[in-house]
Amino acid sequence: MKRFFVCFIFSTILFASYASTKPFTVVIDPGHGGKDPGAMGPNAREKDINLKVSLKLGELITKNNPDVKVIYTRDVDKYVPLQDRSSLANKVNGDLFICIHTNASTSKSPYGAETYTIGLDKTNANFEVAKRENSVILLEDGYKEKYQGFDPTSPDSYIMFEFMQSKFSDKSIEFAAYTQDELVSAKRYNRGVRQENFWVLHQTKMPSVLIELGFISNPSEERFLLSNEGQNVMANSIYKAFAKYKHEYDKKNIAAATNTNDTQTPSVSNIDTPVTQMAKTNQVTYLLQLFITRKKITNSNDSQFRGLTDCTFYEEGNWYKYTYGSTIDLDEILTLKNRIKPIFPEAFIVVFYKGKKISLQEAEKITK
Repeated sequence: MKRFFVCFIFSTILFASYASTKPFTVVIDPGHGGKDPGAMGPNAREKDINLKVSLKLGELITKNNPDVKVIYTRDVDKYVPLQDRSSLANKVNGDLFICIHTNASTSKSPYGAETYTIGLDKTNANFEVAKRENSVILLEDGYKEKYQGFDPTSPDSYIMFEFMQSKFSDKSIEFAAYTQDELVSAKRYNRGVRQENFWVLHQTKMPSVLIELGFISNPSEERFLLSNEGQNVMANSIYKAFAKYKHEYDKKNIAAATNTNDTQTPSVSNIDTPVTQMAKTNQVTYLLQLFITRKKITNSNDSQFRGLTDCTFYEEGNWYKYTYGSTIDLDEILTLKNRIKPIFPEAFIVVFYKGKKISLQEAEKITK
């Protein structure tokens, strides 16, 4: 008992020491605002729902997590350009960016919640969402110069995102998965974790997600999202996802503080041992990450592989992260990424060096 007490105090001191250097900062971005109403329902404006849920989420975080700093890109009904939202998040050195939006469709039928991370997914439905959310750019004077010639209505403009790789992809996907899990627990219809190229996510230098709360074009869902009860349900679900994410974040930083040899190096395991060994060599090794799961898949023919064979996985932060392909040639992995895009449009590149996962930027420095 005495030993446990000493260990507990030691861990608490270590965590407090770490936390005192920089508070965890979450940036909450209520989509649209001011002259930009966002999606319109028969009785609702997207900007109003986004703001109310965002403020409720921020209140929950502040109340339950005194060590967390909450920053809003807007806390009133005002217009904020997309570039300014991401710039603010970067300026305050945010640790997590949560963008709150509400969906709509030309049909009254679609319903449910979905969470997006940055990535290129060619499905028409996803592109329509990205096009609508990015189109706020058109309200700004000189948007072509300000946004590097990006035209949110042109499919060709999205080519610029094709090979962009965020080093925060894994963390973004983890938080997105937590969010969808909590929304499902709250009896919301699960439209899943998706990827698309939202300018505001592309520009942020931290794990980032964009949450579509539901469809205000659906009468039932509009009533739910307009109600105080519905807004509380959505805010509570996102908060629970945040609490899980923050818990894992704290665990990793406490472990890092107690071990200078980097205990955060993910263990690399898989079905194909030679691939594992290649990832642990002194050569930079590129793989394609396909998806993540909480439970290890024991059947190599599982439907989640969508027909791919020789898939591998590594463990990180209580997740099994499944990969495909293994090469020391960046051009080769890019070619493979294009080849499997029809069945895995959400796949992205991960890099290992000496058994440790590194970013593409770090890999570039090493290979030079």
